[in-house]
Amino acid sequence: MRADRLLSLLLLLQNRGRMTATELAAELEVSPRTVYRDIEALGAAGVPVRSERGPDGGYSLMDGYRTRLTGLSDAEAESLFLAGVPAAARELGLGAVLATAQLKLQAALPPGPADRTRRLQDRFHLDAPAWFRDADPVPHLASVARAVWEQRTLRVRYRAWGGTVAERELHPLGLVLKGGIWYAVASPAVPPDNGPPSPRTYRISRLLSAEATDAPFERPPAFDLAAYWTEASRRLESKLHQGTARLRISPRAQRLLPMQFGAAGTQALKTAGPPDHEGWTEVDLPVEAPAVAIGDLLRLGTEAEVLGPPELRAGMAGAVAELAERYGGIPEG
Repeated sequence: MRADRLLSLLLLLQNRGRMTATELAAELEVSPRTVYRDIEALGAAGVPVRSERGPDGGYSLMDGYRTRLTGLSDAEAESLFLAGVPAAARELGLGAVLATAQLKLQAALPPGPADRTRRLQDRFHLDAPAWFRDADPVPHLASVARAVWEQRTLRVRYRAWGGTVAERELHPLGLVLKGGIWYAVASPAVPPDNGPPSPRTYRISRLLSAEATDAPFERPPAFDLAAYWTEASRRLESKLHQGTARLRISPRAQRLLPMQFGAAGTQALKTAGPPDHEGWTEVDLPVEAPAVAIGDLLRLGTEAEVLGPPELRAGMAGAVAELAERYGGIPEG
């Protein structure tokens, strides 16, 4: 690990020029004292590192010195596919590997392209998780990822939606990060009724345990992870959206709809009729089962009115009446 860190330190100085011990420590996720020791080790190895004191001081390489140690290891090359999602790389245990791979890539580029890559990193950042939601705890993600990389059968205990716990042996085919949530796509090691194996989706945070076994498996040659996910997402959406609500919404609700309901809210606005004299308009919004839809639509508060279907409007009226009764009096104590 220290050899990797020394190489990263050397490449940082080569790619970025003068850096302080504090800046180097932050990049390498070590203490400044460790940086001091590593600088001494580089000097002892013959690397010409200059030290300058003062407020504008720091460490830099002598003019003209460049290392050619820029070859990527297998792990570093693979990690570059996660360059746009560094948080995901860290969760997979590849954060340090990705950082080293990026430094090597920059060092191998001529000055013009290298400068442009640094500007891209300075000016564009991808933050995958959704707003106002803590990331799922995924203590077993590294074990699942290892089984995916090595094509090893995975033994898991999994908590289903209904709360029941099941044990499974799975052939993990891939990992998907969607809206900050990790999913595993896997087929049962022993298909039910001896039928053909059918991939399913498992939310990583619902895994109670996960162990990669020594048993290898053959990956289906025709399996396409991206195509599977697109189709699975479409099926899930069709199951979730069991009906359509006719809404009358205020101008403020028109702004809230995409934030509260995502793509369904954006699509609903395309169905909007002409606004009335107050700016309110009518839209058709895909919704889940009535019990879920009522809770979702209550988030719009007084900015929306459910016009139909009748059972959904009645359900909303009942929920609002119950809330009015609950909040109508002064609580005791």
